[in-house]
Amino acid sequence: MKAQAAKPVAARRGPVVQLAGSLFFTGFLFAWTFLFAIPFVLACLVLPFPRRYALVRLYAASTLAMLRWCCGLTYQVEGTLPQGAHVAFWKHSSSWETIAMMVVCPRQVWVLKRELMWIPVVGQGIWLMHAIAIDRKAGHSAVSQVVEQGRERLAEGDWVIIFPEGTRMRAGETRRYGMSGTLLAQETGTLIVPIAHNAGYFWPRRGLRKKPGTVRVVIGPAVSAQGRNLREVNEELQGWIERTVRALQPAEDTPAA
Repeated sequence: MKAQAAKPVAARRGPVVQLAGSLFFTGFLFAWTFLFAIPFVLACLVLPFPRRYALVRLYAASTLAMLRWCCGLTYQVEGTLPQGAHVAFWKHSSSWETIAMMVVCPRQVWVLKRELMWIPVVGQGIWLMHAIAIDRKAGHSAVSQVVEQGRERLAEGDWVIIFPEGTRMRAGETRRYGMSGTLLAQETGTLIVPIAHNAGYFWPRRGLRKKPGTVRVVIGPAVSAQGRNLREVNEELQGWIERTVRALQPAEDTPAA
């Protein structure tokens, strides 16, 4: 998968224009999400799940195209995914990856916080995509829910997408990874694919202004949890993702020596 370079566009943008483009995109994102959700929910009344996902990819691709046009922010993907349906661990440092994952990975379901299901219309659309909505405060109950529902989704041929940190982190920061995805992979005999990126440096966690440039997405080597200590598997995955994110840090964001 290749991305078109955004540097020629970025070179013509001053800070005021960049901020204006960022604000316009933010408004577009909210409006487009709600406007798309209405016909999507209606279409899901007659469409089987595999065809629903084609519409989800259309939504994501059009949003990323608008992001490039408004903010000069594009992306490129490095590495390949294994065949079959597996568990993907995405680094969570921006809103960008919640859109891009729909295009980067094959047909998928998402593990997400249940509060998203309460958004009018949009929440219904998320439910129709077989999302695994958990109460993050439920502890072992949430882990069991991910394993039970994730097993069903994997058996149906869908990837299970997980943000193991559980919440968006500031670029360059992390927290202990949750165990539910690792346990799911161990009990189903599937692989865990770590996916690192540097989107947090271009689209900050709580910032309106998006920086122009190219988000680099790196698909790491798949890891098996079979017969292994789950915590050790998590440490291996987290170590690879965080090292890769540090290596992807743009030069202008790297502290001076």
